[in-house]
This record gives sequence, structure tokens and C-alpha cells, in this order.
Amino acid sequence: MGMERLQELAPFVKEALHQTARVANALCFLHVANTYLCSVAKLVGPSMLPSFNHGTFVLTESITSRLGKVGSGDAVIIRSPEDPRKVVTKRVKGVEGDVVSYVLDPSKSDEQKTIVVPKGHVWIEGDNIYESRDSRHFGPVPYALVQSRIFLVVWPPEDFRSIGKTAA
Repeated sequence: MGMERLQELAPFVKEALHQTARVANALCFLHVANTYLCSVAKLVGPSMLPSFNHGTFVLTESITSRLGKVGSGDAVIIRSPEDPRKVVTKRVKGVEGDVVSYVLDPSKSDEQKTIVVPKGHVWIEGDNIYESRDSRHFGPVPYALVQSRIFLVVWPPEDFRSIGKTAA
């Protein structure tokens, strides 16, 4: 290639690099926003019925969990303590120091057990206790596994609503 040809291509190369930098900046912003601020999640499975249906899309925020402010009644997305490759949706029933009573096996009896949630942990349960693997099965969950708090149902449109705390 001659020098003249390179000079002809220079504006195009410069514009391509400029556009690539814009796309990279946008992707970095989306990554930071999704990881540290707010993200969309699709809820799968029956454990949170009737509060959330299978296939519901929600908005979650990560600020509350990062500040250690998730509390009883919050619906949260957590990293599964049984399979770290999965995330699950549950309701916080107790935080460190809370006394929590729960039914051992609701499908077989009303026998209850009471525990005090240890420091640095939360007690989580699905709203549908008959179809949920939760703290009743694996015990208190380290707070570090809490990823975000659900604050808005966005899909399907007929279920659109904000989510506050529910009595734990």
C-alpha cells in the first residue's frame, strides 16, 4: 500500500476506533449498572407462589444488600447454598439475632422448631412452603449469598406492581 492510500483510510480507521470506544464505554456502563445497581431477573419454579408466578420478570436492586439493609419480609435473589451455579428467589424470614419458628415438614405434620439466626446469616423460605427448598432444609444462609432485593414486577403486564416487605 502506498502512503496516499493510507492517508485515504486514516479518517475511516479513526472513526472506527472512535465508535469502538463508544460501544466499549456503553458496555462497561451496562455491566456496572447490572452488577452493582439494578438488573432484571426471571423467576422460575413454584417456590414463591402465590406472590410470584413461574416466568415472572422482576427488577432487582443490589444497593440494599451491599449496605447490609435486607430485612425480614424482603423478597431476595440469592446464590443457592446447595448449588453455587444457581440463583434462587426466597423471602427473608429472619436476620441475625431474630428468633424464627418454622414447620419442619408441612406436608406431614405441624411440628415446629425454633432457632436464633446466627450472626452474619439470614433465614430464607419460599412463600409456597410445600414446594420450596430453603433454610428449613439447609439452615441459615450466609448474608454474603444475598445478591439483590426484588422491588418491582415488570412482566406480565397485568402483574406490574412494586414490591415492599411482606410480613415474615
